[in-house]
Amino acid sequence: MAQTMEAQPDTPQASETAQTTASADRPAPPPQDGSRHWMRMLAGYIRPHRATFITAAVLLLASSVLGLLQPLAVRTLIDELTTGTETGQALVIVTVLVSVAAVLLGIGNYLTLRTAEAVVLDGRRGLIRHLLRLSVPSMHSQAPGDLMARVTTDTMLLRQIASQALIDLLTGGLMLAGAVVLMGVVDVVLLGVTVVVILLLVVTMAVIMPRIRIAALRAQQSVGEMGAVLERVFGAFTTVKASGMEAAELARVDAEARSAYQQGVSLARWGSVGGTAAGLAIQVAFLVVLGVGGARVAGGAMTVSALVAFLLYVAYLTHPVIQLMSATTYLQAGRAALSRIAQVNTLPAEPLDLPLPSQNPPAKAARAEPDGGISSTPASVTFDQVTFTYPGRAEPALGDFTLTVPSGNLTALVGPSGSGKTTVLKLLERFYDPQQGRVLFDEQSLADWPLNSLRANIGYVEQDAPVLAGTLRENVAYAAPDASEDDIRAVLRLTRLDPLLQRLGGDLDAEIQHRGVSLSGGERQRVAIARALLRKPRLLLLDEATSQLDAANEAALREVIREISGDTTVIVVAHRLSTVVHAAQIVVMVDGTAQAAGTHAELLQNDPLYAQLAAEQALA
Repeated sequence: MAQTMEAQPDTPQASETAQTTASADRPAPPPQDGSRHWMRMLAGYIRPHRATFITAAVLLLASSVLGLLQPLAVRTLIDELTTGTETGQALVIVTVLVSVAAVLLGIGNYLTLRTAEAVVLDGRRGLIRHLLRLSVPSMHSQAPGDLMARVTTDTMLLRQIASQALIDLLTGGLMLAGAVVLMGVVDVVLLGVTVVVILLLVVTMAVIMPRIRIAALRAQQSVGEMGAVLERVFGAFTTVKASGMEAAELARVDAEARSAYQQGVSLARWGSVGGTAAGLAIQVAFLVVLGVGGARVAGGAMTVSALVAFLLYVAYLTHPVIQLMSATTYLQAGRAALSRIAQVNTLPAEPLDLPLPSQNPPAKAARAEPDGGISSTPASVTFDQVTFTYPGRAEPALGDFTLTVPSGNLTALVGPSGSGKTTVLKLLERFYDPQQGRVLFDEQSLADWPLNSLRANIGYVEQDAPVLAGTLRENVAYAAPDASEDDIRAVLRLTRLDPLLQRLGGDLDAEIQHRGVSLSGGERQRVAIARALLRKPRLLLLDEATSQLDAANEAALREVIREISGDTTVIVVAHRLSTVVHAAQIVVMVDGTAQAAGTHAELLQNDPLYAQLAAEQALA
C-alpha cells in the first residue's frame, strides 16, 4: 500500500538529463512559472507515494461523507423527539457516524503527514543531488546562503502542500459540494440564498489569491537573501572583527531581516483578509438563512427540524470553506517555492553519476581508465593550442596555450599573478572546458573521459587548502575512504604531520574544528596534501600548496614531491621558486601563454623574466 520513503521521485531533480560542463558558460533559461509546469513538478514529487496518498484521501473523504450525513441524522432525531417516537435507533446512528468519522479522520491525517514527510525527503534529496552536480561556474554564480534556504525553507513548503493543501482541496471541495446538494434536498429556497453569499466569496477570493502568491514569493526570496548576507558575514568573520565592521554588518543583516519581516507581514495581511472574508461570508449566510428560514417556519413552508438541519449545514460549511481558503494559500506559497526550486534545476550540471545516499560509498576508483580499466602508470598531459576565457570576462585567461607535460616528472608553472597558472589546473580537472583547442590526458581528449574516472586519476590541492569539519581521519581519507589506518598514519608521517597527531593525542578520530580554525595555515596545507597523496593519483596538481609552510617543512615536502614524481606526474603552481628549482621542467607563463620552458639552469640563461624572478628571490 504505502510506497517506501527511500523511493526516488520522478522529478526534475531525480530524472534530469546530463548536461556537459561546457554548457555552464551559457546562461540558464528562465524557469517556467505557468500553472501546468508547477503542477507537473508537484505531481512528480507525489507520484512515488501515490498509493499512501490515495489511501489517505479515501479515508478523509469517507470521514467527510459521514460528516455530511450527520445533520440529516440530527433532523431525524429531532422529528422523533417532536413526535414522541422511539429515538434509540437515531441516537445509535448519530453516535456511529460521529465515532467512525473521527477514527477515519485520525488515520487519514496520519497517512497524509507521513506522505508529506516522504515528499519533503525526496525533494531535499533530489535538490541536494542536483546542487552537488552543479558545474563550478554554476555554483560560483549563486549565493550559498540562498541555496541553503531553497534546500531547507522552500522544501518545507512541500510538506504543507502534500499534507494540507491537496487533501484540503479534495475533501473541502467534496464537503462543500455535498453540503450544497444536501441543502437543496432540505430546502431549495434557502439554498438559493446561501449560493448568492458563496458566489460573493468566490469573487473576493479571486481578487485576493494573486496577491497572496506574489507576497509568498517575495517572502521566500527575502529569506534567501537574508541567508546569503549571513553566509557572507560568517564566511569572513575574522575579517569583520579585525576591520571593526560589526555594526555595519549588523545594519546590513538587520535590513534584510526587516525586509523578510515586511514580506511576511504582507503575506499574513492578505491571508488574514481571505480568512476574514470566508468567515464573514459564513456568518452572513447563517444570519440570512436564520431570518429567511424563521419566516418560512412561521408561514408553515418548512418544519423546525428542516431549519435546524439546514443551519447545521450552513455551520458545516465553515470547515470546507476554511479548508479551501487554507489550501489555496498554501498552494500559492508552494507555487512560489517550486518556482525557486525550478530556478536551481535550470543551472547547468555536470554529467556525474552520483550514488544515492542510501547506497554504500563506492570503493576508491583511483587510476581508472576511460574504458573502465585500471592503470598504474603516471599520466601524461598535453595542451594543444588551448584558448579559454572565463564567463563574463573579455580577456582570455589562456590564449593559444600549448604545453606537453611528460609523465613521471615534476613540472612547475611560474610567472606573474594572473598569467593563467591556476587556470591550467582547473581545465585539467574539467571545472571548465576550453573554447578552442584540446586538453589530452593519456593522449585522449578530456571530453572522452567520464568525469568520475578522470578525477579519480587526479589529486588536487587547492590554493586555500580547505579543511572540512570532522575528524582528522575523515579529512585525510576523504578521497580514499577504504584506506587502512596504517596507510593514513604513513601519509601523515610523509607530510610531517606527526606533531599534529601527537597534539590530538595520537587519535585519528579527534575532531578538527569547522574550517580547520584549530590548525595553523601550514597544517591545513599539509592535511590537504596528505589527502591528495593518500589517493595515490596518477596526476598530482599542487596550487601554491607550500605557500604557508616554514622553511624546514617546505624543504621536507619538496623532497617528498621529488620522490613521488617518479611514479606520479606532478604539476606545481609556484610563486616561490625555491620549491621548484629541481623540477624536470619549469614553464614560465605570461598573459596566458607559455613563454619559455626548461630547467632552472636553462631558464636562468635563456629567459630574462625567469632570471628576474630568481634574482628577486635570491636564487640567481
